[in-house]
Amino acid sequence: MHDTEDMPADVDFDEDEPSFSDPEDFEDDVDDEELLGDLLREKPQEADGIDSVVVVDNVPQVGPERLEKLKNVIHKIFSKFGKITNEFYPTVDGPEGLTKGYIFLEYGAPTQALEAVKNADGYKLDKQHTFRVNVFTDFDKYMSISDEWETPEKQPFKDFGNMRHWMEDPDCRDQYSVIYESGERTAIFNNDAKDPIVSEERARWTETYVRWSPKGTYLATFHQRGIALWGGEKFKQIQRFSHQGVSLIDFSPCERWSHDGKFFARMTQDTLSIYETPSMGLLDKKSLKISGIKDFSWSPGDNIIAFWVPEDKDIPARVTLMQLPSRQEIRVRNLFNVVDCKLHWQRQGDYLCVKVDRTPKGTQGVVTNFEIFRMREKQVPVDVVEMKGDPESKTAESIIAFAWEPNGSKFAVLHGESPRINASFYHVKNNGKIELIKMFDKQQANSIFWSPQGQFMVLAGLRSMNGALAFVDTSDCTMMNMVEHYMASDVEWDPTGRYLVTSVSWWSHKVDNAYWLWTFQGRLLQKNNKDRFCQLLWRPRPATLLTQDTIKVIKKDLKKYSKIFEQKDRLSQSKASKELVDKRRSMMEDYRTYREAALLQHDEQKAARLQLRGGVDTDELDSNTDDWEEETIEFFINEEIIPLGE
Repeated sequence: MHDTEDMPADVDFDEDEPSFSDPEDFEDDVDDEELLGDLLREKPQEADGIDSVVVVDNVPQVGPERLEKLKNVIHKIFSKFGKITNEFYPTVDGPEGLTKGYIFLEYGAPTQALEAVKNADGYKLDKQHTFRVNVFTDFDKYMSISDEWETPEKQPFKDFGNMRHWMEDPDCRDQYSVIYESGERTAIFNNDAKDPIVSEERARWTETYVRWSPKGTYLATFHQRGIALWGGEKFKQIQRFSHQGVSLIDFSPCERWSHDGKFFARMTQDTLSIYETPSMGLLDKKSLKISGIKDFSWSPGDNIIAFWVPEDKDIPARVTLMQLPSRQEIRVRNLFNVVDCKLHWQRQGDYLCVKVDRTPKGTQGVVTNFEIFRMREKQVPVDVVEMKGDPESKTAESIIAFAWEPNGSKFAVLHGESPRINASFYHVKNNGKIELIKMFDKQQANSIFWSPQGQFMVLAGLRSMNGALAFVDTSDCTMMNMVEHYMASDVEWDPTGRYLVTSVSWWSHKVDNAYWLWTFQGRLLQKNNKDRFCQLLWRPRPATLLTQDTIKVIKKDLKKYSKIFEQKDRLSQSKASKELVDKRRSMMEDYRTYREAALLQHDEQKAARLQLRGGVDTDELDSNTDDWEEETIEFFINEEIIPLGE
């Protein structure tokens, strides 16, 4: 029952309801793609099993008598990518019954078919047969390609601005990125000895973490659907790369691939594939068959690749150095009783250290040797540094960390067991000897961090070792300072080697999240607390354009330049003081202006005050003296009796 008493009089309840039906002659010209395009594109496609089928071309043509042998060879190659559930070998009509040179293989899952395409395409069976492998569903894509050539549309030039604008900072300040508020905010700061200066700050810029490219040109952010690259003065988006659920990326040292961008490599089971740019094709159209290959690493200074292979029955383990593109093996080192190897290149590629873990007879545990390859000398001689353990108990020495000096021939090793951890410093000399130059015992450290410019380093006890920090000058192996950043989880040198940041990340520790700025000598400059601080990364600098001779001249005249820098620092401090004085003067001027306005208002309101107070002027102390009454009050303070004669 509806109450109509308060309804307007002009409401007609007998009026027919409006019709929302289309007229009889209406024609719907809106197609489904226009109306529901975004939903239709996400519509699941019908699957009939062909997405698990691969087509292998350039297969040898054989008769019935050799078909079984061919199938065994094919199975041996392709079954490693997954179970083959079906196969078909088409044959030519005729008495010979030769196969046609291509076959169909069906796997149990589409992912296995993709793995087969990725690893077997380009596989060289013999001199006449190199496999070409495609997913069967790709043929629909190839069939839809038009036979008529269409000129590609010319893409407009996109100006991203100066991609190295931060290098033009007049005060030569470096930048660093900071993620905080548990990843909700990301900021780029200009480093300053007094306080960091915000350059750019955004909410939800990345979903996990960020990475700088090796020369600092790009900032990579991580997202569920892929990677985005940012750069330029305002950090515009340069490029996007779709890759669902990406969690790790890596840049080449030159922001391309190998040290000069000519090659890149990919390791799969028993295979090392080397590709050349810009064609992205397989070098010499074939991969290297290396049975049991465990790891590889590019030289930072040359087109040389190092890889190692473990022992196999009576065949020793070996480390191989290969020159590219010739594929010449310039050095092979055989190793025995090997458990594991780690490859450590010196940053300029002058040396390669292979950390070799062995289990020799008569020794308990693992013994470690460092095999030092001198890359700049003829035939690449190798020196060995043996880390000896306790001779009485015949136990091996545990290796905690190893690191090369970036620009030099020294390396540092942390070894031993807590709390007796030793830090040893070695020098690779020109006469072919490796000299132990210093050992610090009883160090609270589990990580080594060299300054990018060499000479200075920090021995850090991160996370479980409560953030102990030892600042060392390796020119004379003196301990410059020993400090602590409690529960520090990360250490980052700035590109110049003048500053160091230690931090407690929210990702590893939920309290005391902050980053501290130190000088290279271990003097604390700043404590920056950030809510749920996560990550700090310095922005790298590209290599200097100065020649080595020019750098030597600058170092020779460093005292002259130091005076200029010291004067600039004093001017900077004076500038800061002047800014403070100017701020105070501005505040005083604001006060004077306010006081004058208040006095003017006070004078304007005097008549109103007299009226409210019955004509009595209370603004002055000596006003209305006729109404004053004088009153005298006496107080007894003290009485003192002094005897006569005193």
